Amino acid sequence: MTSDPSESTVELLQKVKQGDHGALEVLLERHLPRLRRWASGRLPRHVRDGADTEDLVQETVIRTLRKIEGFEYRHDGALQAYLRQALFNRIRDRIRQAGRRPRQEALNEEAPFKGESPLEQAIGHQTTERYEAALAALQPGDREAIVGRIELGYDYTELAVALAKPTSEAARKAVGRAVLRLAEKMTEIEKQS
Repeated sequence: MTSDPSESTVELLQKVKQGDHGALEVLLERHLPRLRRWASGRLPRHVRDGADTEDLVQETVIRTLRKIEGFEYRHDGALQAYLRQALFNRIRDRIRQAGRRPRQEALNEEAPFKGESPLEQAIGHQTTERYEAALAALQPGDREAIVGRIELGYDYTELAVALAKPTSEAARKAVGRAVLRLAEKMTEIEKQS
């Protein structure tokens, strides 16, 4: 079986479920670039353990697509969201695993430290946690708008399709409102801490 790059995601998913490797390749071509962009910077350097973010993304997507039997494709962007969640779970697992074992780094006392200070790391970690918590507290439509635009880099035309909005201008306005709600939630979370 060969896959036509113009086939719909639903058709490609059916072929992947039937073992079509060509369909798997087409889905990878469609989804890997955005997932790599989304994952960039989310896997801390000390967690990478020889594998970089791109390897983790590709490994996670391939593993997820090969075990996709239970996935139901309900709307445009659903597969991307499903893959992003699988990737987020793998990143979280890697971070947990790294926390269980101490880092081994050789010290070079002559070389100046070029990384982030512990304070900078803590501030970045706290901001990321606030963002993730605020994002999780939003309505699904707002969450999809933010993730699609900010994390996955959809343009407003693509976002209009993913969000089932009539125009790219409607998608732009939806993103603007969602970002305002996200900022409010982040402020609420910061005040609670």
